[in-house]
Amino acid sequence: MEKNIWVAAGDGDLARVKELVEQQSLDPNIPDPFTYTPMHAAASYGQLAVLEYLISRGGNVNVTDEDGDTPLYTVENVETARFLVDQGAIVHRRNKEGVSPIEHLSEDFPHIASFLQDLHPHPAPSTNGHLNGGPPQSPSQHQQNAASEQLTDALMASVEDIMHRAAAEGREPDDELREAVGRAVLEGVVTGYQMTTDNDTDTAQDAREDAAKRARTDEGGDQTH
Repeated sequence: MEKNIWVAAGDGDLARVKELVEQQSLDPNIPDPFTYTPMHAAASYGQLAVLEYLISRGGNVNVTDEDGDTPLYTVENVETARFLVDQGAIVHRRNKEGVSPIEHLSEDFPHIASFLQDLHPHPAPSTNGHLNGGPPQSPSQHQQNAASEQLTDALMASVEDIMHRAAAEGREPDDELREAVGRAVLEGVVTGYQMTTDNDTDTAQDAREDAAKRARTDEGGDQTH
């Protein structure tokens, strides 16, 4: 029996993948009955040549399965993770269970999770509250623009995937689109909160350093009298 596109992608059988895409017009993002795509299969087994080809034919590095997992969630080596990120894979995102790729990989592949964290550092929200109980410090315009662009890219990728699957299944995508937009709005709120609390932490650190400097200065002044 000849391999289907998901098995061929996972096996690294580039010739068979090309045959299915070019001669049978199969979409690189086509989901199997479990919503697993050729992109997920190739990423899971580290088949970089297949991934590169699929992407050249319209493969989406941020395509999601029914759990909201992108191919980045399936990787098992740093090389594949680096390749996907270089191709535009979004690191700081959440699946339907609210789990990020870094969190998902941290248990079985901590070295990959560490690589992704170092590549795109994104500290957790501070639990100490605002400095001196004061109002939160606003993130810079650059930070806001970068966060907005990343969230927009994630939403567009999700919408594209939903539309494709709905068309393939012959159904209306309205409900799923509303859910995707709702998740994007919530993620935007969470990201804004994280940015604000991160700034608060930096401000608190600056304040502690200033206080330490003043203390050393005062001690030096006392010693002169």
